[in-house]
Amino acid sequence: MIEIKDKQILIDGKPQIIMCGEIHYYRLKPEDWQDRIDKLKEAGCNAVASYVPWLCHEPAEGEFDFDGHTHPELNLIGFIDLCKENELYFFVRPGPFIMAEMKNEGLPYWVYTKYPEIIPVGWDGNPATTKTVDYLAPGFLEASKNWYRAVMAVVAPRLYTNGGNIIAVQLDNEIGMLAWVSNCPDLTDSVLSVFAAWLKQRYSAEQLSARYPFSLDDAEARKTGIRSPKEGYAPELTHDLGYYMRNRAARYVAILRSYAEEFGVKDVPFVVNIHGTDGGRGFTFPIGISQLYEAYTQAPGYLSGSDIYFGDLDMVTFQDLYIINGFMDAVHTPDQPLTSVEFNCGDSNFGETYGGRNDPSAADFKARMCIAQGNRLLNYYLLTGGYNYRMDMPPSDGNDRIAFTGERHGFAAPISPEGEYNYTFPRMARTNKTILAVGDKLARMNEERDDVSFAFIPDYYMTEYRYPGSERVKEILQNIEGNRAHGAWEIMGRAMLLAGYRFGATDIQNKLLDPSATPVLALPSARYMHGHIQRKLADYLHAGGKLLVYGELPSFDMEGKPCTILTEALGVKPLGLLRDSGHFYLSIVSEGWAAPRPEMRAYVAQTFDVGGQTPIMRVYGSGEVTAFDAKVGAGRAIVFGNSYRCDIDLFRTALELLGAKAELTHDCKYHGIFMTSTATNEGERFVHVLNLDGFDKEIGILENGQPLFGGRKLLLQSKDGVMLPLNVTFGEVKIVYSTAEIAKAENDRLEFRLTQPEDIIVLETDREVIPNESFTVRKDDGRTWIVSRQHAKVNDSLTLHFVS
Repeated sequence: MIEIKDKQILIDGKPQIIMCGEIHYYRLKPEDWQDRIDKLKEAGCNAVASYVPWLCHEPAEGEFDFDGHTHPELNLIGFIDLCKENELYFFVRPGPFIMAEMKNEGLPYWVYTKYPEIIPVGWDGNPATTKTVDYLAPGFLEASKNWYRAVMAVVAPRLYTNGGNIIAVQLDNEIGMLAWVSNCPDLTDSVLSVFAAWLKQRYSAEQLSARYPFSLDDAEARKTGIRSPKEGYAPELTHDLGYYMRNRAARYVAILRSYAEEFGVKDVPFVVNIHGTDGGRGFTFPIGISQLYEAYTQAPGYLSGSDIYFGDLDMVTFQDLYIINGFMDAVHTPDQPLTSVEFNCGDSNFGETYGGRNDPSAADFKARMCIAQGNRLLNYYLLTGGYNYRMDMPPSDGNDRIAFTGERHGFAAPISPEGEYNYTFPRMARTNKTILAVGDKLARMNEERDDVSFAFIPDYYMTEYRYPGSERVKEILQNIEGNRAHGAWEIMGRAMLLAGYRFGATDIQNKLLDPSATPVLALPSARYMHGHIQRKLADYLHAGGKLLVYGELPSFDMEGKPCTILTEALGVKPLGLLRDSGHFYLSIVSEGWAAPRPEMRAYVAQTFDVGGQTPIMRVYGSGEVTAFDAKVGAGRAIVFGNSYRCDIDLFRTALELLGAKAELTHDCKYHGIFMTSTATNEGERFVHVLNLDGFDKEIGILENGQPLFGGRKLLLQSKDGVMLPLNVTFGEVKIVYSTAEIAKAENDRLEFRLTQPEDIIVLETDREVIPNESFTVRKDDGRTWIVSRQHAKVNDSLTLHFVS
């Protein structure tokens, strides 16, 4: 039995961490399968994942191959069964879309030929520029149902609940991504007809008449009015279309699930994966959350899975991953855990130009952060490369292969198409083994949080469909895009993490905002914000909530209509916006509790009449207030309306004034340290630390001002991460604390990875440790003290054996 409960994945009632590696069986000869599986196990994984390409398995309508009779690579049955023989779980991803650099994103050619009406029409009636389709077109659904009927006949008997090894099934892949990246919403005639009906359910006739100056019942007027909207209602259409497309995505996912269940796939999680990282950053990832959160929260039994394509996790990107994990969790139901179903690994040499060169720490750091934040499944994508065979019915497109990458595929993976390891493999394998060594603990742990949360507004990321001809829409969305992430993440968010704050996120659009649950809220704010969110924030402040704002305070709602509920609650009035320019060097001076600070250049500053509130920053020269501290009812708000530097002390002071204190801190004068902690309900804990820089650092870790680890200073090696136990129990042995990582736990022994010039392991146990020349043993005050005689940089392995 597989359950999703209390943010855990339970298999037969036991919480599990699933570490997958993606192996594309259809890109490998069957005689190579066992070798790649062996290497997956060597990488420390306990599960295999793979797409199942419709394009390959049904190249001609009704002609299926799942046993390899046309191409031996297509023996899906044999591959899944081989993984079971190797005692590995299986995560199956049967599309219909799979992307994976496949032609048509994995759809058979005959689907487009037989059902030409599924090809979308977008803005101004232009055809789609990608291989996206109308997901809900009857022809596409008919073909997809037949595909599911065939593939689920393979999957259903091999479900874990039926004695097999399949533990999860993904429904489609990156739904809505192609339409987003091409700005091509599906505006076919049939979609517009249903959209019009949906609008009539959402609004009264009077409201519709005010929003849209054309007849929704007139097919021609509807096509013209929606595909080529006029400036007067383009912002309204942007929002209505976004909401409708969310609803369509949810309905499509529900239909695919109904097909899978009809054909026998039940009692396993159904996965919806979220796209959106771009250019190695996470700024646009929440667009995918916005598009799909209604799909995976609509009913029990769903998991959402992230696509993480960051390359290195370093001082540039670390807050991106932390924040997007928080945003995913913010929209989840209370039972849904985090997962990542495309967890990028390897060296990033995607174009074989050696222009990508990830540090060996890349996958290690990302895995450690994700696990610490509550991810219960990670799928390394792509674990091993392979080959694209030529199709039997060549499309005469330049290579006639199943994919557009040429003959070889996955050349950036830790295991090459030829089966050779690249330099990233050893570090990744070490990480996975470390995680699974304590997987039964981590699977039950949650991140410990301080009294501050990052605000998430899904509609700030509902920006994927924008009519190119609308200047009003352009103005609104450019302002939202300029304020929703970037500065707020790289200044406020980064400063919070570097100050030691462990924070989640709160969906302030769709969920309750309660000061008792969220004492302090860090809010990226734009000039545009829904009226109901402004009202919610005003009520939150009056009820005693505390607000830290970075960005512009809103003057309009999301459709550009004047709306000043929040500024009125704050008792201030926005006056204007100043911008840096080639001959105007906008500068900010501080005062009050924010002083003394050097005068700082800024690229933008919103100015305010703050009435009786307290200024803390002004524009140099004019004296206009651009940041202030406000008392509102029983609450308080600190607002930075100007851009600023990543002043860690400034944001720490602001948060402490608002009542949020970072409980887990360190004393290292150098930054570039990420730190958090996780715990079980029983009090077993791990402290997770990453040194993001390429030089060693000495730190002391404190909790509420009291030193941990016996007050010992820790040496964080360059570009290394540690997961150090506090009060973690294995059988009759409790590890009170250790400066070494647990590498394996068995009844008669504990293995550790040393991290220090001299590691210390403190135990509480009645069992005797068998002496060894590699460490000393001392007993004192009911504890057993193990001190390593090995320097971690010389020999980082230490094993404690216990007398039976």
